[in-house]
Amino acid sequence: MPEDAQLLYNKVCQHARRTALLGSIEEVLGWDERTKMPPAGAEHRAEQMTLLSGILHQRRTDPDFGRRLAELSESPLAADPHGDSGTTIRRLKRDYDKRVKLPQSLVEELTRTAVLGQGIWQKARAENDFATFRPVLEKTIELKRREAEALGYPECPYDALLDDFEPEALTSEVTRVLAGLRDELVPLVGEIGQSGREPGVSILSRCYPIDRQEAFGREVASSMGFDFNRGRLDVTAHPFCSGLGPNDCRITTRYSEHSFASALFGIMHEAGHGIYDQGLRADQYGLPLGDAASLGIHESQSRMWENLVGRSHAFWRHYFARAQSRFPESLGDVRLDDFYFAINAVRPSLVRVEADEATYNLHILIRFELEQALLGGELAVADLPGAWNEKYREYLGIVPPSDALGVLQDVHWSGGAIGYFPTYSLGNLYAAQIFAQAETEVGPLDEQFARGEFQPLREWLGEKIHRQGQRYPAAMLVERITGKPLGSAPLIKHLWTKLGPLYGIG
Repeated sequence: MPEDAQLLYNKVCQHARRTALLGSIEEVLGWDERTKMPPAGAEHRAEQMTLLSGILHQRRTDPDFGRRLAELSESPLAADPHGDSGTTIRRLKRDYDKRVKLPQSLVEELTRTAVLGQGIWQKARAENDFATFRPVLEKTIELKRREAEALGYPECPYDALLDDFEPEALTSEVTRVLAGLRDELVPLVGEIGQSGREPGVSILSRCYPIDRQEAFGREVASSMGFDFNRGRLDVTAHPFCSGLGPNDCRITTRYSEHSFASALFGIMHEAGHGIYDQGLRADQYGLPLGDAASLGIHESQSRMWENLVGRSHAFWRHYFARAQSRFPESLGDVRLDDFYFAINAVRPSLVRVEADEATYNLHILIRFELEQALLGGELAVADLPGAWNEKYREYLGIVPPSDALGVLQDVHWSGGAIGYFPTYSLGNLYAAQIFAQAETEVGPLDEQFARGEFQPLREWLGEKIHRQGQRYPAAMLVERITGKPLGSAPLIKHLWTKLGPLYGIG
């Protein structure tokens, strides 16, 4: 190996690490914006983040950085594309080649609009006022069209935006996978609706004091493996997780005194993200091997802990008595099996983050189809609320009574995250397929969960996923872990196995 190639590689890594440190400052500002910042601070925060985004863009598109990456891509260090140095060079060059196509002025305007847009969205949602949000969403869509055209795309403009979240994925392929999933889900949901069985979900809306919900949620997250010495839990309008660095991971939730499931499963979901972030290689911080493979893979970890673990009967065989001791007035007279049925109830609902496992992906399909139509110009922003309501009537048989419970419920579009939503359904599919493999290699998982043992699964995920970073694209990673390409069969099998006995179907 030539000495100069190694020196060049070291310089590239140093540049990338320092850029990541600067990016983490931007992340702190973003976390603060959504948790602690006073509403009147939005204008100043937009200017702060716009300045930072411009400086970051300059570093990420620095010509010397690009020249070094081009030289390294022809060196022996890049010979193995999935080795440590090969992965680092390949992924950094891919990112550089994308970012260099974007004008700095567009990057800064996207950032400014996103910060202001999230503040406007939060106010519009609280006041059920889509008209207030409409202008900034129109501007966001126009900016994202410009971004897609600047980046270029293999088949359609949406590909360029999807690639930011799920590298190498194509809209056509995601459409095919999700359409197949929809075709499997609709009969399942239909049979459940005709089963005549109804769980007693009212037990979940009894009085659950918020301070005790927080204490219980922290206990559960800790047992899963979220390290509160390296992380924290806060309250926000729309839950999220921010990995600010190897020893600083922030998760959030929202509480309601009369909704036991919302905050708890929200905490489990975000803690799943946090465990992934805390499991990344600290020695590779700022480099591809210290970053997540994709948002779909990230989502697979959160959905796995929330649903495949947290809504399992085995999990509650361990935790139900603890929950009863925390909330004796509300759960003291409840049987475990009734509670289990309640937290796995399937019924069409308005709010995505509170949807059950069977109908959740229908919520994602709605958003996936609408944002493609917005980006392509087939749907005007002014017509979005009506189109949203019609999709809910078509897919779920219900119509939102207000925009706050409809088109204004998600934060994503206000922040410019067009192309993000399909990663949620991909995450569900990845999660089920990976979990089935874990069962064969680590299981029987149910017996471990019933004993409160979550470390074997967490360590297996750490080895197979977390410490791999971006070594493999998401589809390749899943196939390497499971021996099969991504498919819907494991998720559908999981849903039928769980829901069939509860509803007496199948």
